[in-house]
Order: sequence, then C-alpha cells, then structure tokens
Amino acid sequence: MATPGLTEDEYAFPWIEDVGDFLADLDEQGDVQEYDDGEEYGEVYVFFITGTREEVLLAVASRVAALDGVPAGAFAMVTDDDAEEFGMGRRVDLPLPAGQDG
Repeated sequence: MATPGLTEDEYAFPWIEDVGDFLADLDEQGDVQEYDDGEEYGEVYVFFITGTREEVLLAVASRVAALDGVPAGAFAMVTDDDAEEFGMGRRVDLPLPAGQDG
C-alpha cells in the first residue's frame, strides 16, 4: 500500500525501507536474523526473520506492524524450511497498538 500524501517524486513505499532498517538493526544486535531480503509477493511485501523462538519472532513482527507508516492489516506467517510452497504456514494477524485505528 502506497503511503498517502506523498509528492510525485517521493518513494511511495518508504515504510519498506524503515522496516528493513529496523530488522537490520535487530540482526546486528543478534536479536533475530534476517533470513533473506524482503520481497513483493502478490499484493503483500514479505520480510523474512528467523533465529529465535516463535514467541520472540511474533513479538518482533508486532513491533514492525506498529512502526509509523506500516499499512494496517500486517500479518505474520509462521512456517519452516519444510513448507511445500512459499507462503504456506499459519497466518497470525498482528494487532494494532492501543489507540491506533486501522
């Protein structure tokens, strides 16, 4: 989803770079590992994180969903290397922080 209110020469998806920077910082700190670069998949943008327990990864995903500019409706897919196909797994809708409307 493009960020509303941008001028014609501004990048329409600055939140993607913000999320990438956020995850890179966590990776450098050793909190999680970025498995791969983010990429567009259908009508969603996917970021890949690994390297710790599921609860920690879901907490990180919730923090990502709360970053300024991230579109409402963010979700996590819990999967593993044995998934038969990309995008397969358990979908976890990420709640909006208190006081933020979707």
